[in-house]
Amino acid sequence: MQKSNMPPAGRRTLYWLCLIAVMAVLTACSSLRLAYNHGDTLLYWWIDGYVDLTSEQKGWVKKDIDELFRWHRKTQLHDYVQILQTAQRQLAAGPTQADLQNDYDEIKNRTQLLLFKALPELADLARSLQPDQIATLERKFAANNAEFRKKNMKGDREAQQKFRYQKSMEQFELWFGNFTAEQEAQIRKASDARPLDNEIWLEERQRRQKNILAVARKVQQEKLGKEATMALIHTLIKEGFDRLEQSERKAFFDAAEAGNIQLILTVIQIATPAQKAHAHKRMQGWIEDFNNLAKEQR
Repeated sequence: MQKSNMPPAGRRTLYWLCLIAVMAVLTACSSLRLAYNHGDTLLYWWIDGYVDLTSEQKGWVKKDIDELFRWHRKTQLHDYVQILQTAQRQLAAGPTQADLQNDYDEIKNRTQLLLFKALPELADLARSLQPDQIATLERKFAANNAEFRKKNMKGDREAQQKFRYQKSMEQFELWFGNFTAEQEAQIRKASDARPLDNEIWLEERQRRQKNILAVARKVQQEKLGKEATMALIHTLIKEGFDRLEQSERKAFFDAAEAGNIQLILTVIQIATPAQKAHAHKRMQGWIEDFNNLAKEQR
């Protein structure tokens, strides 16, 4: 029997997308520990929403998710603690651009590790997908793209910059608490200084989705074996990460990344001692939750 965790793969497949989705939920939750302990259920329903799992697939998908969380709890959470402790030290001392770049690279490496860890399971599910499930995945991608257009591409440039700024502020306020009007003006200026081209981001989304669907159809139509499927998925994942460094849009990607880092630096530089204490306390809460989660056996 074939098994596992979601559509074929790629930079935004199962674990990459799910990691973003789960972490978004966690950051909005008063108890990371509570959210993490329900993450397996969240992930299961997320997968089902993309491919409409059959009754036969559901059992081993749930089992594989459980195994993923056990592995993640056992091997990754202590590393997350170290990342957060580093962030606390950087917050107190004042991080440099190089510090934040290293933090970004570390998170990217962790994400890639998670995807490669899931290769056998991703291959199993890719091999089990039927044409109607691939069509469901394609429709889900189209719906997501429509939602992206609706939210991110509404109105003129000023409206799009405002929406992007407001999304950033939601996260900054979560970490630092409320800002003064003067601080908000400085943050808005740094936010607007970032390059804005939602057409590029939409095209990149569609490119990844097209590649994912192509792999899924190739695996299904050619009845590929597990090793061959894993090789295809490995290439898809690697190309997804490498594209940031090796594509014709590298200059734009680099500028966007630099702009995001400068935005974060601006927020930290203008934060008051009380605001930094708020962020430190939130990170400490996560550290304690991660330590407790790592000790739990499920």
